[in-house]
Amino acid sequence: MPASFQKNSGSAFKQQPSPTKFQLFFVIGAIMILIRIYLHISNSVKEFVYDYTDCISQENPSFSCAEILEMDTTKACTCVIPLQLTEAFEGDVDIFYGLSNFYQNLRQYVNSRDDQQLLGALGPVSNTCEPFARYPDQNNMGMTKQVVPCGAIANSFFDDILNLLKKGGNPVPVLNTGIASPSEKKKFRNPPNSQTNLSEVYKDYVKPPNWRKNIWELDPSNPDNNGLQNEDLIVWMTTAALPNFRKLYRRLNRTTEGYNFGLQAGNYTLHVEYNYPVHSFGGRKSFIISTTSFMGGKNRFHGINFIVGCCIGILLDVVFDLLIKRYAKDTREMANVTPRSPIQCV
Repeated sequence: MPASFQKNSGSAFKQQPSPTKFQLFFVIGAIMILIRIYLHISNSVKEFVYDYTDCISQENPSFSCAEILEMDTTKACTCVIPLQLTEAFEGDVDIFYGLSNFYQNLRQYVNSRDDQQLLGALGPVSNTCEPFARYPDQNNMGMTKQVVPCGAIANSFFDDILNLLKKGGNPVPVLNTGIASPSEKKKFRNPPNSQTNLSEVYKDYVKPPNWRKNIWELDPSNPDNNGLQNEDLIVWMTTAALPNFRKLYRRLNRTTEGYNFGLQAGNYTLHVEYNYPVHSFGGRKSFIISTTSFMGGKNRFHGINFIVGCCIGILLDVVFDLLIKRYAKDTREMANVTPRSPIQCV
């Protein structure tokens, strides 16, 4: 064996004697404090949050849209909600929808998809999509067809339509692309022969049971954002780890005159096409406007997580340091131990 393999390094860090090992807790704690300061920048992000779960129906003011959907889930319902922004949202502005008490992290739910199908391979459907793999064809009674996209995640696709209007009824210009990450977009493709007519490509398949639109109607004005490549669908299919979450819905189009510097303070109107029921699982829905930083949007969870971690690290360092000073043997005492040294039993 080469001598280099037999020789032990004298480095205290590599050999990890107790004093060095426990001082690492202090280093980790210090690093987490720096990260916490770094994350504190995200707290400067401005946010406007409005819970519209129980908004009143425009068609029938005696009921909320939530109540109307409880009576008939196929019923159309709209809400018109006045909003006031007391301060301007400068720079890049994102619009999110938020859901609470929705568990996207359940194992069966997370696995309920067919990744090959999402890549445009419309072969035999995966068993993981059951019970949303096949569904009766409304045009041919007694016949069932393969669902595209199949699975529980796609079937529960968030389909409220949120439009923000400036005072006077002019729509705030927004972009529905650039909301999904490039790494996620690579996982979604329309079939190779879909360049001509998506409705023709998907004619032998059916939409998920809970969908109001067909797969080729998600964004017919933009072929690159339609079908399985629709970014709203991609954002939804990226499951959240926690039951209370938000997902990016739109980006402010700052190239439009009057919005170059962001979203001005003032009176707005939120127009909601209310399609998504949440009362069945005790959930809530919210409309969120947020500025962004180079770290993204506001995230209190990570900030709290890091500050707790750094406190634990520093506390462990102090505790182990005291234990070492109290009970550790002197190095000279350990060096004088020989086979003839008496053994003291406690």
